Amino acid sequence: MLRADLDRCEWLPDDMKTGEMVFIPGGTFRMGSDHHYPEEAPSHRVCVDGFWIDRTPVTNRQFKEFVNATGHVTEAQVVPDPKDYPGALREMLYAGSLVFSPLPRITDLADWSQWWSFMRGANWRHPYGPGSNIKGLDDHPVVHVSYNDATAYARWAGKDLPTEAEWEFAARGGLDGEEFAWGDALMPGGRHMANIWQGNFPVQNLGEDGFKRTSPVMAFPPNGYGLYDMIGNVWEWTSDWWSSRHQAEAAKPCCIPRNPRGGREDASFDPCQPDVRIPRKVLKGGSHLCAPNYCRRYRPAARHAEPVDTSTSHVGFRCVVRSPLGVHHEQEGTAAA
Repeated sequence: MLRADLDRCEWLPDDMKTGEMVFIPGGTFRMGSDHHYPEEAPSHRVCVDGFWIDRTPVTNRQFKEFVNATGHVTEAQVVPDPKDYPGALREMLYAGSLVFSPLPRITDLADWSQWWSFMRGANWRHPYGPGSNIKGLDDHPVVHVSYNDATAYARWAGKDLPTEAEWEFAARGGLDGEEFAWGDALMPGGRHMANIWQGNFPVQNLGEDGFKRTSPVMAFPPNGYGLYDMIGNVWEWTSDWWSSRHQAEAAKPCCIPRNPRGGREDASFDPCQPDVRIPRKVLKGGSHLCAPNYCRRYRPAARHAEPVDTSTSHVGFRCVVRSPLGVHHEQEGTAAA
């Protein structure tokens, strides 16, 4: 990839970079949750400055423009380096990506390998393997992008990936403390508000919301900030290193963290795989595979760890632009009680 291609937007004024983005006024909010998964706790107040964020996840159309302009090759299209995977058989190291492909019979819900397959030839152009393509999916979120692929796109566009705090603040849409991005009811008035799983995961996919896989990025209602797909459809990369818990609540209002970052890189490794030294970043938002009976992570507070080199059929991203002036607005209704 040429340096000139990466830097093509560095000189652009902010209004040209942010024309299709939404400005999120800064404020204080309660991040995380004490009522669900342990990694979401403790709930605590944080403060973020104002920033712009993409209205939707990056689509196949947008990613195609980036690839055509730069010649970028995604990590899913490259054979993994054996030194990164000690003990792995060489015949098991090939270009590919993780695809949701459940076995006919699931015997153990604790064993995700029964529905995830590292599929040879799966990548953003072939989301379900070599026989698939993205024809007709230009307005769907791009998938099979690693953290490094997402940051390469963001840099080319003159943007960045959001921090976890920025992402969660934007996802809440001006609400503070509600369960979902639209309120406390999963389906208010019986209406589907996001592309998530209906049925008994992972064997029964009813598709009652109209989609069994990804959906066009504006298929469901926007949140209070006019942002689409902050919940469901695809998980989204953030720039923060994974930590197993949030920091504790500040003892005094004067000490509320401002623009916090995640944990340390050296603490983000997976303790279940001590020989694999690949750091992990925070994913947010849940996906079309999140289900009430298995993974209730279709909420702003939910979070998940993902190795930076990993790509899957249900992970995408969106970008932000931060004000060089560090715009900060405490607007009525955004401050935590």
